[in-house]
Amino acid sequence: MTSAPIDIKRNIREALRDEHLRSTVRKAMDHSMRKRAEAVAEVSSWEKLRDAASHVRGYTMEHLGDYLEQFERSALSNGFCVHWARDGDEAVRIIRRLLSEHGAHSVVKSKSMVTEEIHLNAALERDGLSVVETDLGEYVVQLAGQTPSHITAPALHLSREDVGALLTEKLHEEVSSDPALMTPVVRRVLREKFLGADAGISGVNFAVAETGTICIVENEGNARLSTTLPPLHIAVTGIEKVIPRMADLPLFLKLLSRSATGQKMASYVSLISSPRQKEEKDGPEEVHVVLLDNGRSALLRDSVMQQILHCIRCGACLNTCPVYRNVGGHAYGWTYSGPIGAILAPGLLGLDSAHDHPYASSVCGACAEVCPVKIDIHHVLLYQRSLIAERKAAPLAERMVFKLWGWAMSGRRRYAVATRLAQIAGRLLRRDGKLNIPVWGASRDFPTVAPRTFHQLYRTRRG
Repeated sequence: MTSAPIDIKRNIREALRDEHLRSTVRKAMDHSMRKRAEAVAEVSSWEKLRDAASHVRGYTMEHLGDYLEQFERSALSNGFCVHWARDGDEAVRIIRRLLSEHGAHSVVKSKSMVTEEIHLNAALERDGLSVVETDLGEYVVQLAGQTPSHITAPALHLSREDVGALLTEKLHEEVSSDPALMTPVVRRVLREKFLGADAGISGVNFAVAETGTICIVENEGNARLSTTLPPLHIAVTGIEKVIPRMADLPLFLKLLSRSATGQKMASYVSLISSPRQKEEKDGPEEVHVVLLDNGRSALLRDSVMQQILHCIRCGACLNTCPVYRNVGGHAYGWTYSGPIGAILAPGLLGLDSAHDHPYASSVCGACAEVCPVKIDIHHVLLYQRSLIAERKAAPLAERMVFKLWGWAMSGRRRYAVATRLAQIAGRLLRRDGKLNIPVWGASRDFPTVAPRTFHQLYRTRRG
């Protein structure tokens, strides 16, 4: 899958100039990491849980086709309708058709990154449907005309004062910036939307192959209302969200909640296995599950890239990433941001569209250290960089510099000449004890060249 190239370099430069954004994001990230550390410290077997989850995810991806077919069989026997979508356009067509067949005019949505990925809201709004995000963060960014800036905290880039001012403007009433006073106002507005909705659309955190059950994890109750009050429920999920057995679910729930929000368990965990039964008073009359590929199956052919599909969308890698902490999510230019977004973009959009994303990282490894399923994110980034280098997609100047470096390092005399030239250049370019190199120095300190090389010192010592 390919699309127009994303100018992530320009986005990052703009984000770095926004001090309000940077301070807001860093404050939120510090809070998230503190809560995660406290929650993880309570689990003595944390590393064993990560190992187990990594094994389950790896095994599942190796047998993904079998588990998807098992999920379809189980879901159909439960009374679900299952649809397969090769790409985002096909998924949108399926959803539009379902809504049209049911005469739906108003839709409520719980938080779903995969529907952001396929730009579902815009497509439905072009059809004249009313589409309302019901997760508080999603609702805020929808009112602001923005997209989510974080996987689990969509409005993380906005301060409470920003949100209060936005709600006051859009809801035409004075709304406090105090979250405790803000929430009841939004609750009142959204309650009317829930009660009048013709259809509810949700994402899926886990799809259990053994039982045909979909699991949705949340903290606000909006997903439960979106999936039980309207007569039609459409669940949209990437094919990688499948897990083999119901017995695997507690493992992932324990890891997900602590990694995402620093909780022992999310406030609401909904297990949906069928539409409303005759003896039941609530629940949707129909449940449709849309299984989206959109470039995912192609990743299975590469053992390194396959790791991308192990992700359970906790957002922990964003919270710890020094790059994300300084530029926020919108700088990445598409649905997924942070380290996982940096490897997902080339994987799902293609290297031509996202050739700069693997470089939006310090490759420090902090992301891999917090990943609950032990995705080796920084090494995937390096692997993607190698693919870009093989395609000669790197800038000409960069290629020439590394060719020159390789030439200098391939011989003893060449190396000696290169180090001597570096010493001379260091004396000419040094300012205030540091090297003054315009391009490189704009974002980092260039290391000071030693006045004497190791070989020179060694010869002096030997006499």
